[in-house]
Amino acid sequence: MTPDEILQYCLETLDGVVPVDSWGERGIFYNPGGRLKRGVYVLTVKEKDGANDKSSRLDREGVFRVNLGLRRGTFARLFGPPPKRPAKGCSVDMDFDFAAMNVLLPHPVYGWMSWACVLNPSEERFEELKPLIWEAYECAKEKYAKRKV
Repeated sequence: MTPDEILQYCLETLDGVVPVDSWGERGIFYNPGGRLKRGVYVLTVKEKDGANDKSSRLDREGVFRVNLGLRRGTFARLFGPPPKRPAKGCSVDMDFDFAAMNVLLPHPVYGWMSWACVLNPSEERFEELKPLIWEAYECAKEKYAKRKV
């Protein structure tokens, strides 16, 4: 799978989402009708390391990371309880190789917020991610309902 294919799947499948480029990432936000300035995160694709986010080693040629927020219960079922928030520039304290390819992982920085990620998902892994993408979408819709004007 490519970043463009993943983002296109979301845009074609999830109602009320919009693409947003920010902070060196391309994202999918829930924002029907553009009522909020940006919307609510559903999923992002990051293709380069950031100052406070280097543990996935996105500096490797062709490596990208798909990031999505999960419900706390889903995160706990997959990875154990969410960790404490890491210090600036550090990764969450969990025993995972955050640079592993095509493996569902806690997000190295936002795992404390129940975010997960996959580096360079294969087509098979992406099929496994689809229910989690739908969960992230439903969470975004719930957050949006609380925030909209």
